[in-house]
Amino acid sequence: MISKVLFPVDFSLVSEYAFSNCIPKFFSTGVAEELILIHVLDIHFTGEHFLDIDKMQMNAKEKLEKVAKDFRDMGINVAKTIVRTGNPAMEIAKVAEEEDVDLIYMPSKGEHILRDMILGHTASNVARVATKPVLLVKYEWDKARHTVKCIWDARRVFDKPLIALDFSACSESIVETVNDLFGDYVKEATLFHVIDYGKPEETKKLSDEALKKLEEYAKRFGFECSLEVGAGVASNLIIEEAIIRGSTVIVVGKRGRSVIKDLLLGSTADGVIRKSMLPVLLVPCK
Repeated sequence: MISKVLFPVDFSLVSEYAFSNCIPKFFSTGVAEELILIHVLDIHFTGEHFLDIDKMQMNAKEKLEKVAKDFRDMGINVAKTIVRTGNPAMEIAKVAEEEDVDLIYMPSKGEHILRDMILGHTASNVARVATKPVLLVKYEWDKARHTVKCIWDARRVFDKPLIALDFSACSESIVETVNDLFGDYVKEATLFHVIDYGKPEETKKLSDEALKKLEEYAKRFGFECSLEVGAGVASNLIIEEAIIRGSTVIVVGKRGRSVIKDLLLGSTADGVIRKSMLPVLLVPCK
């Protein structure tokens, strides 16, 4: 079960929609116990040369406390509100470690979301630098209603995960994380491995071997698992399979801790978070 969830708030339309709709639905499932709210004052983003930092922090704290009160009125246990100054991604990752949270719930922008929403740009950087699992959830702009819309079901996010396994040490972290955080809430899962190695004529043999390995992994979960093996570009096949299977979240491992060198995230994880409209749970490799 998830003990602590860290939720970054930037007071944008995405944040407002998330904390008025999706976060309450997420907590209504009983999957998480308490919520920590964080707002990071990005001084460089403002472009101002003379700033009253103390006043800005006070104003942000007041706004964050109002959000906390609204959550508490909904019955959500808000344990703490935190205001920091600095690089948003780095501060979010740092607080996640300091508070030893189980999950960072990170709102992210979809392809057509408003460009000036700070969190949309911060999300991918948090994914890179965080040493805690990150749940990236995307939102889109509803042109007809002129508002943000949620393109996933917050009540069902862990119902049908597609769990991508590459049989490396990272897969061990994924198994452990899924079982510890939300294994009891899974109705059925797809264990998926992509063959992007070996010679073309070896594909059948490699596929059979991969299925046997997936069978061993399936025994370590307490829920029903379908096993699938694909061959090709891993990130594309993972997303396609998730759509075909009606998955509610994609679980993938990520390596590295760098904002600058995107490849350290791993080409597969990087491709998935950029292209997937489904929620993506990024599990740090140990």
